[in-house]
Amino acid sequence: MSTEISQKTERAQVVAIMGHIDHGKSTLLSYIRKSKEALNEAGGITQKVSAYEVEHTGEDGKKHLITFLDTPGHEAFSGIRRRGADVADIAVLVISAEDGVKPQTVEALASIRESKTPFIVAINKIDKPEANIEWAKQNLAEHEIYVEGYGGDIPVIPLSAKTGQGVPELLDMILLVAELGELSGNRALPGQGVIIESNRDVKKGISAVCIIKNGTLEKGVYVASGQSMTPVRIMENFLGTQVSTATFSSPVKIIGWDSLPEVGQTFQSYKTRDEAITHMENEKKNVTAHKNTYNASSSAHAIPLIIKADTGGSLEAVLYEIGKLSTERVTGQVISSGIGTISENDIRLASGGSEKAIVLGFNVKIDSPAKSLAERSEIEVQTFDIIYKLTDWLQEIFTTRTPKVKTEESIGIAKILKVFSKVKDKQILGGKVLKGEIKLGAQVRISRRDAEIGQGKIRELQAQKNKTDTVVEGSEFGALIEAKIEIAPGDQIESYIIVEK
Repeated sequence: MSTEISQKTERAQVVAIMGHIDHGKSTLLSYIRKSKEALNEAGGITQKVSAYEVEHTGEDGKKHLITFLDTPGHEAFSGIRRRGADVADIAVLVISAEDGVKPQTVEALASIRESKTPFIVAINKIDKPEANIEWAKQNLAEHEIYVEGYGGDIPVIPLSAKTGQGVPELLDMILLVAELGELSGNRALPGQGVIIESNRDVKKGISAVCIIKNGTLEKGVYVASGQSMTPVRIMENFLGTQVSTATFSSPVKIIGWDSLPEVGQTFQSYKTRDEAITHMENEKKNVTAHKNTYNASSSAHAIPLIIKADTGGSLEAVLYEIGKLSTERVTGQVISSGIGTISENDIRLASGGSEKAIVLGFNVKIDSPAKSLAERSEIEVQTFDIIYKLTDWLQEIFTTRTPKVKTEESIGIAKILKVFSKVKDKQILGGKVLKGEIKLGAQVRISRRDAEIGQGKIRELQAQKNKTDTVVEGSEFGALIEAKIEIAPGDQIESYIIVEK
């Protein structure tokens, strides 16, 4: 034990950049990394977790490494964002000095608080003409985020990710918060940490981005995560450069897994393959199959779907969106989902059921043989690179395929004043419209003392002895009503129509 304690050293902090869409999280990271443009974005939205290491010279004059996680802002990526908070030592909650607190700001805060992660508020876009720092702080207080100077002790840094104003102060504050947390690690231990992204590449195979939380990873060891394993033969740092060793707080990509590791799972390294296999066997009892079904009810019309995405996190986000779209009358039934290019197998599976499935790809392409087969089999294939475009398109499909339901719509109520004659099931009556209108050809419900006693149909209609199609509220009328029940003075008839919605 004393040896382990003696080998503990200060480790770099892992920082999650979180907040609402378009509040400048990726622009902030780009500035910190001395980049000129926002990174890894489609349609202005970060759609996967990215991890970067940066070097900052602190107020003590020493150089410090900081690992940053750039988490998505769109609500569909809430699971990824939550994992960002879980793996991070510190979170930076970015809000706009123009817009203040938005829905994803609140959700990001919930993730931070749930994981009990210390955080800093960064009020961004202070260079904008509409920026109002004091209003932004007040707006934060209205959402129970009490920063320094506004009834709380949460550090707050006004900054501009565009000009860089305030960014050094943010980095210094990150180092200060990390110092208070006394973060440490032991390089002598086998490397362990968290899978933050996974991907299947046709050429390279299965890879996973990992954050090392403790210990050291080196080539030649075996890494196990859930039911997935790999020998560490190819390990890259965040720049894509191959490395032979990496230690705590560093993001690394490990290539060559036997199956896709689950995003958010912890990983552990072992010296031998047998030790890694034992780990997987011990984990197996805790693994439950992920069922990709979103049946709103047993009577809902199920639209069969096949989903392919570029990463585990992206796939999770698409499945989340499908769940949100389901209603009592229509639901998405994901019959297959996976990582990688849309293949012939996906098309064959889509055409195998009683109803052809729709194949959706997110940040992936369809290979040529699959495209040809899809055209021959008349299978609909759609690919997207922006999450809300995918959901908008799918929403239209759900709307057009929602089964129509016939409903009765009341259009008027009348009171029967007199019965003139009755021949078999045809009765000539006089009445007065109490509400709405009575129409020729309409179905009617017949009520006596507020209880329905039968139904009928208006075959003829007169007002002031003239034939008419409609009699409005307050007017008296004569009518020939066809009904099996005998209608009496004092009864009420309710005129209704059948509509499909």
